[in-house]
Amino acid sequence: MSTQADVKSIDTLAFVKTALAAFAHESGQAVSEIEIQSQRAVDWVTVDQAAYWKTEVRRAADQVNKAIKDLEHCRAFKKVGDNQPSCIEEKKTLEKARRRQEYTEQKAELVRRWSPVVQQQFREMCVRLVRFRGVIELDCPKAMARLDQMLRALDAYTSTAGPGATASTGGSSDGPSMTRASDEATPSTAQASPAAKTAPPSPPEGS
Repeated sequence: MSTQADVKSIDTLAFVKTALAAFAHESGQAVSEIEIQSQRAVDWVTVDQAAYWKTEVRRAADQVNKAIKDLEHCRAFKKVGDNQPSCIEEKKTLEKARRRQEYTEQKAELVRRWSPVVQQQFREMCVRLVRFRGVIELDCPKAMARLDQMLRALDAYTSTAGPGATASTGGSSDGPSMTRASDEATPSTAQASPAAKTAPPSPPEGS
């Protein structure tokens, strides 16, 4: 299996590391903001609205009781002889108070019905956010550490490589590789040069 790395640009790896760090930082802030805003929304429904409509139901009931007393007072003290007073204004006030009481009771019932649903959805959302936070706090740092390791290895390679290696491509160039160039430049020990051949012996003197 080949272990050669085909790196086109070291700067791209550095850019990816920077972008990953920015993603982890911004995502962490976004998750925290989502948790805070969601908790506020849950509290608004389950606490603020529950207390508000409980108070409104009690206030509406008081208004109905007051309207009933006003109507009874009108019928008792505004009667002239055998003529029964109409008490139109008191009747309108009582009708309006009863409509308000019915409306507040409906709102209070809706809050009671939807509060458990809202809380359950919030808990499920928190589970998903915990998983995503694990990606941000664990997986992203691991990926950045791996990229940093790759960058250090590539920097070490480019600082020790010969003139034939290029850092921008991280691999091959137009010419032969460094290893093949070195092998081709080394003469074979089995091949002797022409100058190394033995000359024939010279004839003896006087022959």
